[in-house]
Amino acid sequence: MVEVKICGLTRAEDAAVAGALGAAFVGVVFAGGPRRLAPAAARLVLDGARAAGAAAPRRVGVFGDQGAAEIADVAAVAGLDVLQLHGTSDAATVAALRRAFRGEIWRVVRLGPGAQPGVVRDAAAGVDAVLVDALVQGTLGGAGVTVDWTWLASTLNAAGRPARLVLAGGLRPENVHTAVGVVAPDAVDVSSGIESSVGIKDHAKMRAFVEAVARGGR
Repeated sequence: MVEVKICGLTRAEDAAVAGALGAAFVGVVFAGGPRRLAPAAARLVLDGARAAGAAAPRRVGVFGDQGAAEIADVAAVAGLDVLQLHGTSDAATVAALRRAFRGEIWRVVRLGPGAQPGVVRDAAAGVDAVLVDALVQGTLGGAGVTVDWTWLASTLNAAGRPARLVLAGGLRPENVHTAVGVVAPDAVDVSSGIESSVGIKDHAKMRAFVEAVARGGR
């Protein structure tokens, strides 16, 4: 079963719906942009998922170029289980975070024209998962742009897959089942594709997305 991560949460009620729908991960943003939250506010949002009555999703924080010490401090305040690193994620930073943080560390790879075969496999060194997103200049995320799924699948087949692959970038209820069928990720990550406005999740779209993932490539 492909796991679902619902990211860019800004309201506890949306986190609660994510939990009730069975999302494996709920995410908040510390990297900048319109969905950015302060650590204490993020904790309150993420706590909403625990009120859903189902098994609590794992709590993900999205980071940019913050240093390891700041990331660890934010993780403690927000009660995170996973660090998603869009910025600096070299071996020294990951090693420092391993000493300060007990949860998972995900490295983000942003794919655009000219990406080299093996880049996703190579990014897996030292981390628990690789999240693949589209490269869009001026943003840390995919900004609603999809990755070339066919190219990605071909590259993974030829150069090797990471132990765990999370697919992001432009995913929506209308296209995620196709993406799952082509790429076969371990998890999918959605934010803007299920929103009614920036940071506000549409609960009907959330449900449709989860149901589409469950259908896989069918």
